[in-house]
Amino acid sequence: MQDGNDVMDRQSPNEDKVSREKGLNRVLEILEYLHTTQRAIGIGDLAKGVNAPRSTTYTLVRSLVDAGLLEMAGDGNRVYFGKKLYLYGMDYVRGNDLLRRGRQEVDNLSQETGETSELCMLQSGRYTIIHSSPGTRPFRISSATGLQIPLPWTASGRLLLAGFERGRIEAMITEGDLILPDGRKLELDDFIDDIGKARATGYCVTSGLVDAYTKCLAAPVFSAPGKVEATMCLVVPID
Repeated sequence: MQDGNDVMDRQSPNEDKVSREKGLNRVLEILEYLHTTQRAIGIGDLAKGVNAPRSTTYTLVRSLVDAGLLEMAGDGNRVYFGKKLYLYGMDYVRGNDLLRRGRQEVDNLSQETGETSELCMLQSGRYTIIHSSPGTRPFRISSATGLQIPLPWTASGRLLLAGFERGRIEAMITEGDLILPDGRKLELDDFIDDIGKARATGYCVTSGLVDAYTKCLAAPVFSAPGKVEATMCLVVPID
């Protein structure tokens, strides 16, 4: 016979489901935070970054390390992505025809032109560099795979939003997204006009948005239904 405390301590099926969902959300927040910071980080700082109790963060990190999804780095007090996530990523590349072929075309484009070339997609409302190939010229522009940039800062962003309704675009773009690195402010109406022009011309060129020295030339990569799934772009010096 069970006593009253045993009955009270046992979670109901609904409470157990909520607890599992909350734990899963915490895991996703941890992975996203590590992706955003792009470096190994102490577990205490990680807990602050995802606004989670330190004890909960330690428990989740230990489980993720045991599963190979995270690894302890440096002195053992910092954590970062593990090898298993890299293997999962390679599986994704092998199974995604667009990404596999797009990577090869970006590499070819860089070799033929000598310029930095990128394959870019929309991810979490941001322009994201999925693959980058550095140029071969003595003065070449650096680029980092995985880098996420506000959509209004890029030529690719204007193409990736081609076909989106105005309301959806407005929901994706924050006030901060319209502030360029040098402090200039883009007008949302002008940005939306640029999207329409990019859709009509089938390509987009921007100059001096991210910095005063580079120009971006982007072309869309379409899916079978005609949706812009990605872009290929060259990042070149303005002169």
